[in-house]
Amino acid sequence: MISVRDWEDTQLLWDFQQMHHEPRPCSVGIGLGSHDLGVADTTATLYQRGLMPLIVFTGATSRTTQDRMPRGEAEHYRDRAVELGVPSGAILVEPKARNTGENIRFSRKLLEKQRVPVSTALLISKPYEERRAYATARKLWPEVEWVSASASMSLAEYVDSIQDARLVIDMLVGAQQRLMVYPRQGFMIEQDVPDDVAAAFERLCNNGYTSRLVREAI
Repeated sequence: MISVRDWEDTQLLWDFQQMHHEPRPCSVGIGLGSHDLGVADTTATLYQRGLMPLIVFTGATSRTTQDRMPRGEAEHYRDRAVELGVPSGAILVEPKARNTGENIRFSRKLLEKQRVPVSTALLISKPYEERRAYATARKLWPEVEWVSASASMSLAEYVDSIQDARLVIDMLVGAQQRLMVYPRQGFMIEQDVPDDVAAAFERLCNNGYTSRLVREAI
């Protein structure tokens, strides 16, 4: 049973991860692979609004997705976007990335190989990983102006869509930890973390929401 305090702390982490960028036309949209097909849905919607002429879906599989997306996250995302009306010719697939850093680096390499000029990019992620994805992209591809995007929904709505509250909280805690430790390792730009967010993270860790932590960083 998840306590009221745990939900309050989770809400603090959720709110902090939101970048509150206004989606606008960009050179390309990059959809980051994950367990959440909603990223593909959001990417398709942004494409249909005319906000980018080209999509890159990036992602292999992980322990969370190997059963539900056996052909790879990017491949399943492409199929979903095509189902939603995106032309297959407007989608590039990067099938090898296994973390956010690889998502950015491998997508960059693919776009350079395809000779696609990129000055701005819509970075589409899960709602609770906007800030983590943005900080990573800013570090690894600083020449690009990044605009964060995700499905517009509340924490409660997102948990209801995933049907696994524990997984969502664990993932949020993992995303928060990476924001705090990865800048020191050169993986992303530094982000100022408010004291109440840091305290919420510590309480959730102490209460056992630790399955997605980077163990070597603990």
